[in-house]
Order: sequence, then C-alpha cells, then structure tokens
Amino acid sequence: MNHVERFRALMNFQPVDRLPRWEWAMWWDKTIARWRGEGLPPRLTSVFDIHEYFGLDPYIQFWFSTTDPTIEATQHHIEGIVHNMDDYLRLRPMLFPDHAGSIGRMAPWFERQKRGDGVVWITLEGYFWFPRTLMGFTDLMYAFIDQPELVHQMNQDLLAFNLRLLELVARAGRPTFMTVAEDMSYNHGPMISRKLCEEFLSPYYRPMVERAKEMGMLIITDTDGDVTLLAPWLQSVGVDGVLPLERQAGVDAVKMREQFPTLRMVGHFNKMVMTEGEEAMRAEFERLAPLMEAGGYIPSVDHQTPPSVSLDQYRVYLKLLDEYTRKCARICPR
Repeated sequence: MNHVERFRALMNFQPVDRLPRWEWAMWWDKTIARWRGEGLPPRLTSVFDIHEYFGLDPYIQFWFSTTDPTIEATQHHIEGIVHNMDDYLRLRPMLFPDHAGSIGRMAPWFERQKRGDGVVWITLEGYFWFPRTLMGFTDLMYAFIDQPELVHQMNQDLLAFNLRLLELVARAGRPTFMTVAEDMSYNHGPMISRKLCEEFLSPYYRPMVERAKEMGMLIITDTDGDVTLLAPWLQSVGVDGVLPLERQAGVDAVKMREQFPTLRMVGHFNKMVMTEGEEAMRAEFERLAPLMEAGGYIPSVDHQTPPSVSLDQYRVYLKLLDEYTRKCARICPR
C-alpha cells in the first residue's frame, strides 16, 4: 500500500499492511537545536525534511492563517485586541487575507498525493479558536453572555472565509484530511458547555464540515487537554475524529474507543516516558496496542517531542514505532 491508501484505509477501519508513521506536531525548535548538537544534519532546515530523514511517512500541513496571506504550518496570534463590536469592525479589514496565490505552492504536494507518495493536510481555524484569539480567553467567556452578537458576527465572518478557502483549495486539488484548530479543552475537560457549543459553534461547523466532506476529506478537530466530553458533540456536527489525546490531561483513548467506536484518533503516546528508556517506551506502546489493533487510530506523540528527549532516545522511539505499527496492524491481503 502507498501512504495515501494506508491512511484512508486505516481511518475507514479497513485492513492495512501497517499503520501510518507520523509525527503530527513535529518538534519544538529547542528539540531540533539539541538534536543538531547530537548529530542531526544541519542541511535539514525544514521540519518536513527532518520528518522524511527519520523515515516517517510523508505528510505536509498547510495552515490557512486568518491574519497573514500565508499557508505555512505556523500559528499567527493577535490575542486579546478585541473587546467589543467596534474593535472588531475596525480590525476586520485586516483579517481574512487572500490565499489564492499561496495555494499555488500546494501543487507539488497534490502531485505527490496523486502518486500515493504524500498526504496533504489542511488546517482551518475554528469557531472557538478564532474569537478566543481576537478577544483572549477571559473576555470571550464574558462575551458569550454579554456580547453574543459579537461572537456570532466573528463566526459568521470566519465561516464565509473558510468556505471561500475550501472552494479555492478544491480547484487546486483534494486534500486527504483537514484539521480544525480549536484548543477548547484543558486538563479538566471542555472550556465551555455543550449548550454554548450548540449555540455559538454548531451553526458554523455544520456547513463547513458538509463542504469538506463533499471534497472527500476526513475532518479532525485539534484540541489539547481532555477531549472525552467534547467527542460526542464534535461527532454530532459531523467531525470524524480528534487529536492529540494528551495523557497528561488524563485522556484514556482505549476507553474512548469503547465509548465512541467510530471516532478517529491521532496521538496519545505519552511524551513524558520518552526520557525513561526503551522499557518504558515499550510499555507505553503495549498500552496503545489494543487501540492500534482496533483501527481508526494513528499512534503519535501526544504533543510535540520536548527538548528533554535526546536524539538517541528519539531513535529508540522510532524503532519501537516501526515495530508496533507493523505487528498491531490488521494485515491486508498482499
């Protein structure tokens, strides 16, 4: 199987020759700086070059910024500068840039995807992420109650922007999957209630998800913290899966698989065991083995590999990743 076939089959709970090998969040800059001192070749300047150097499957993320005309896999924050509708209306002309030119840079990766030699992944900003970025967390919490028209206006504008983006992308190619940047949970669960989700987020999620699915994309919400209580709400608006399933927030994705049999999941390998040696890392893979065997799940570090992890320790992780992605696969006919 090629990379694209493998991803699609696995996420449809079908047999595969092995599970995908993917570092979904790449690495901290400090991690890469440490590894350069431990032998990582200096010629590798892109995280995607490093990804392929380690023998991981070729994926590329295009993040469509709401503030800059770029589709780089970086975040562009302008947090806490909107306090009311007047602030937002003054700022709005500087938001929602034209990405038509940038989308042309996706062409080589769409060609790779057609050959099965690369998975194209796009990221759109979500309907909690965007107003929180503009207002800051505390002001947004008040705005849900005191300024609901402001939150709706922001999300109406974001939906229009996201739908335009999807139309532009569709003319260039069809990404394999899409993530929605949200970060709307923390270590004790969701930051807002389901009632607020249904009032302020659901009306904007549904048309976006519908268009993305018309394009053949899988939709995954990216939210840190404990996503357990959010999962059924996300499924109710058509979202297919979640990542990164952080262990430090108490997430147990093995139990989540029992609760949500069709939920696609990515991540969940506890990054904190990576400095404890091969035995600890093997125990973590054993914990994840039932999840890998069940399908619909890609094992990956549950957030960026921290700089406390040496290059040698990371190579041990990669060795075990290779082993377990083979032996835990429901093997397809050759």
